[in-house]
Amino acid sequence: MVQRRWLVASVCLGILLNPLNSSMVAVAIPRLQKVFGIGYAEVSWIILVFYLASAVAQPVMGRLSDLFGRRRIFLLGLGIAFLASVSAPLSPNFACLLTLRVVQAVGTSMVSSVGLAIIRVFITERQASALAVLSAFLSGAAALGPALGGLVIHSWDWPPIFLINLPIIAASFGLGWRFIPLSEAPTAGNTPMTAGGLLQLIDAPGILLFSIGMTTTLVGFLSDRGAGSMILGLLGIGLLAVLTFYETKARSPLIPVRTLVKFPRISLVNLQFVLVNLIFYSTFFGFPAYLQSVLHLNDWDTGLVMLCMGLASLAASPIAGRWIEKSGPRRALVLSGVLMLLGSLGMVFLTVDSPVFEVALALAAFGVAGGLNNVGIQTELFRSAPKEIIGVASGMFQTSRYVGTILSSLLLALIFGSHFGTAELHILGVVLAVLSVGFLPMAAIGSTRETRKLNGPRPGEAGRVPPTLSP
Repeated sequence: MVQRRWLVASVCLGILLNPLNSSMVAVAIPRLQKVFGIGYAEVSWIILVFYLASAVAQPVMGRLSDLFGRRRIFLLGLGIAFLASVSAPLSPNFACLLTLRVVQAVGTSMVSSVGLAIIRVFITERQASALAVLSAFLSGAAALGPALGGLVIHSWDWPPIFLINLPIIAASFGLGWRFIPLSEAPTAGNTPMTAGGLLQLIDAPGILLFSIGMTTTLVGFLSDRGAGSMILGLLGIGLLAVLTFYETKARSPLIPVRTLVKFPRISLVNLQFVLVNLIFYSTFFGFPAYLQSVLHLNDWDTGLVMLCMGLASLAASPIAGRWIEKSGPRRALVLSGVLMLLGSLGMVFLTVDSPVFEVALALAAFGVAGGLNNVGIQTELFRSAPKEIIGVASGMFQTSRYVGTILSSLLLALIFGSHFGTAELHILGVVLAVLSVGFLPMAAIGSTRETRKLNGPRPGEAGRVPPTLSP
């Protein structure tokens, strides 16, 4: 019981680094713009490169954990994040800071993707409870990140927002070194580690195609340069199509296409996660503009109102864990779809005269839905993915989060343009309502067997049980 708790604590501390660092830096943009003497378009890449690098790195690092062991990759990721966090405040120019943000994203992505796999492999009892704790940390990081970053910058300056990571990394590393079991990687253990063998083992061509294809697609569609950006985005999609064909033939594929075809539920789970993150972050990034531009709240009051969303998600997570353990994820996910629909409709009926508590109610609906989704969809992933590919499946799952986040930025830019008002908020509400309705039938499908125990063996898994931790 004690070992289980400290293992979960190590994973939770490590996995919050990624959302914490993606949200804290957002409030540092005006300060960084002034310090480095650059425009808003340039300084905004401090956030974008983190999302891009995370989206690319998650499945790659998950794949490496499948090959070389969860504990090794988890601890290595913490070490890389530590070095980036120490070095970032010393950056002599903005290009150097961007490079270190990429390194930081890679390190925290190693921890995030492998952290889910560690829970899946080593926690076989009451997994939903462990996921609920994990969700609470993620929700807390997303909710408190901007407030914490604002406090640090106001009291000191921008460098300490990187140094905050150091005690978190140290605690996670110490607990992980002590309590995460050292399991032998099944594939890497019997393969000669020649240079050619290693490149084949990690699927170097697949990694290269995925990295270039994903980066080209996202940069193309995120840039506002007319036909050139569209061509670049389509080129990226073409490269990802080539990757899909190549992975069907690869001996040790980065993206196990044939396995995904065999287990189509994994793809559906990822699609669900893209959708809920698109809805969540469209609200998370869109509402502050409404509060400041339409209701004329100041920065501090805006932060307090937005805190309703994070606190509601934080409160919902442990309740979701207990509910899903008893009844399975289907009902919780259907309820989350209903709440997202109600929150979206609430946005449609807001006006310039609406009291703040109505805004808080809409935000709370999205927040509770977020808590239910984080636990429920991750539970669906664990039920759907064989343990042999849980690392890459977890990485793809985390990539789905960033795809949803990036799509939310595109949606907000498309709706708001250069002006934000009540009419634009209503349009956003209608779009999110349609997306919520689209989510409901996917949530209603549920697992193939809701009555199956969360940690029950799948066909063919007998005799292949990894080291586990009993409660």
